[in-house]
Amino acid sequence: MASTTVTDPSNQRIDSSHKGGVVEVSHPLIQLHLTRLRDKTTEPALFRQSVRRLATLLAYESTKDLLVSETSVETPLTETSGVKLAERIGLIPILRAGLGMVDPVLDLLPSAEVWHLGLYRDEATAKPVRYYDKLPPKRPVDVAIILDPMLATGGSAMAALMTLREWGVKQVKVVALIASREGVETVEAQFPEAQIFVATVDPVLNDQKFIVPGLGDAGDRIFNTVDPE
Repeated sequence: MASTTVTDPSNQRIDSSHKGGVVEVSHPLIQLHLTRLRDKTTEPALFRQSVRRLATLLAYESTKDLLVSETSVETPLTETSGVKLAERIGLIPILRAGLGMVDPVLDLLPSAEVWHLGLYRDEATAKPVRYYDKLPPKRPVDVAIILDPMLATGGSAMAALMTLREWGVKQVKVVALIASREGVETVEAQFPEAQIFVATVDPVLNDQKFIVPGLGDAGDRIFNTVDPE
């Protein structure tokens, strides 16, 4: 059962049940859109649509413990109480595939800041290479949400987590569509405080470090840059 922690009379966390670790979100709609993503015949437009819908569902789950403060609003009939976000939220899409997840999360969190990290995988070593980082040196956000469709080896996620730790972010979440068991275990070992939200955890990586069964290269399929067979 979800728990509520009141930090002071005006600030409270709606749901503080999520601690560090992985949350594999189970829902019929998530499984439906995940199946469309896995299908190699899914056209780019439908693939992007399914990415957006999955990102929305996962973002909803991952933000259950955001801190809110009390406020009041005027309805057409009277004044009533409500809440507003009490923390600065930062979305951290990992370029380039993470860009496909930004807009649906911004729809839910329109006041969120968006800070980009550019990482690509060296195909020879399967290690992440950072090529872009424009995080401001001061005033870190209170909560950072890393957006990356795939958590394979965990290398990119750990590079992002280390960058955010150095920036001084206190609470970090990773939202991915698919993860590998190896990648999740690697991230959890190095960053046990990080919250990881995924639609599914696949069992293995192949020799090229792609998730199996997976869905192929998410960035190529989102941006329609797949090499023709």
